[in-house]
Amino acid sequence: MSNTAQLSARERIVSLLDDNSFVEVGAFVTKRNTNFNLQQKEIPADGVITGYGVVGGNLVYIYSQDATAMGGSIGEMHSKKIAYIYDLALKVGAPVIGLIDSAGMRLQEATDALNGFGEIYQKQALASGVIPQITAIFGNSGGGLAVMASLSDFSFMEENNARLFVNSPNALLGNYKEKLDTSSAKFHKTAGTVDYVGESEADIIQKIRELISILPNNNEDDDSYEECTDDLNRLVPQLSSDIGDARKALVDISDNNYFFEIKEGYGKEMVVGFIRLNGMTVGAIANRTEIQNEEGKAIEKFDGSLTTAGCDKAAGFVT
Repeated sequence: MSNTAQLSARERIVSLLDDNSFVEVGAFVTKRNTNFNLQQKEIPADGVITGYGVVGGNLVYIYSQDATAMGGSIGEMHSKKIAYIYDLALKVGAPVIGLIDSAGMRLQEATDALNGFGEIYQKQALASGVIPQITAIFGNSGGGLAVMASLSDFSFMEENNARLFVNSPNALLGNYKEKLDTSSAKFHKTAGTVDYVGESEADIIQKIRELISILPNNNEDDDSYEECTDDLNRLVPQLSSDIGDARKALVDISDNNYFFEIKEGYGKEMVVGFIRLNGMTVGAIANRTEIQNEEGKAIEKFDGSLTTAGCDKAAGFVT
């Protein structure tokens, strides 16, 4: 198990997928390189567990990095396993979920490892707009791994132990970790680089399962639908009081008051996320002039203008 997380790589997969649905692919694949005495090191599954299973009956492909196997570092075969999972997912049109907890590039494999990053990036680019790509960061995600997260459609980050960075916070002129930790979940929540920050691994896993249940499996799938149990003709008398806070309005008009918000801590004057109308998943974008508490009292106000952060948030959600 990672020293920065609560669950092991395999436990994360088991927790995320439906019971007894995981089928592992490439369990006996391991390193090919022998430089720097690597032949003397045991790296089970080359530091990443890959396979497929179901989430709420929906087929998904998944990889989970194992920080106990040489830090979960990415080498040649490690990257090939992830790239192969992408090939399988693209073939059948199913989402890919990546669970990140890695020390980064395996330096002993040098250019082979660098080429591996390129192969993963290529697969992610090919999958963009075709199948949903979801990344959850549970431990370290630095350097090239940060690019993998940014190429995903949705990224999740655990609040306490996850670290997302290209460079160390100390690399910024005049900055140091204690002053501003640019790798922390708190920073990325307000910077808008991740879509959801969870208080625990269990919270992240539950949110991913929820997201999978409302998304289509691919760009040709129209099955993001569930039977509507709400009254389509119900009145919404409180809508007039929600005029300032569009989030509350979206919750009120959605089936059973359902709302899956994206980037909650970034550009708060703009609200984006998914609602359901008559069982169909619908993307929603709305600006607001205030944030209201449960009693309907404004706790934060905005001037109603379209800000750079708000527009960036809305544009990113559309694309």
